[in-house]
Amino acid sequence: MNGLADSLYNVYSTMKTAKELWESLDRKYKTEDAGAKKFIIGRFLDYKMVDSKPVISQVQELQVILLEIHAEGMVLSETFQVAAMIEKLPPAWKDFMNYLKHKRKEMNIEELIVKLRIEETTKILKRMGSILKWPKQILWNIVKALRQTRASLGCLGKGRKWVQKEEFSRRNFLKNATTVI
Repeated sequence: MNGLADSLYNVYSTMKTAKELWESLDRKYKTEDAGAKKFIIGRFLDYKMVDSKPVISQVQELQVILLEIHAEGMVLSETFQVAAMIEKLPPAWKDFMNYLKHKRKEMNIEELIVKLRIEETTKILKRMGSILKWPKQILWNIVKALRQTRASLGCLGKGRKWVQKEEFSRRNFLKNATTVI
């Protein structure tokens, strides 16, 4: 009792034995512990993936929440974790979600993440492929606009050199466009 702060001493000084003091403190802190567990589970249940962010970064956020649940001493089977991640995929991933749900072979979290990375890369490449079908002049105008934006921000001269207009091709469009940004 000598080690307690004055405010706590007044609360616990009525305890006659060490056992009473221990049980009182134990009840208090177990209640706070249960509240923390409920809060973490609530974050897990309420988590929703959105189309505007990369899926892999959202899966990593979900993994952090699952690690917090594990750190609190709660055990969730890996099958449940995989199924929950699949269910939380964003709306644009509905077809892929259905594909994963109908797979007969169970997969672990690592296998799921590999499949998600592949699908996310495929979606990005499909979008880029549709851009590459645009006429050359439109693509060149985009590159020019990006170059002007970069120059107005004072970034001219940093990074790789730009290709001249006559060297422009659809193949190097993406390489040059990413240098701007």
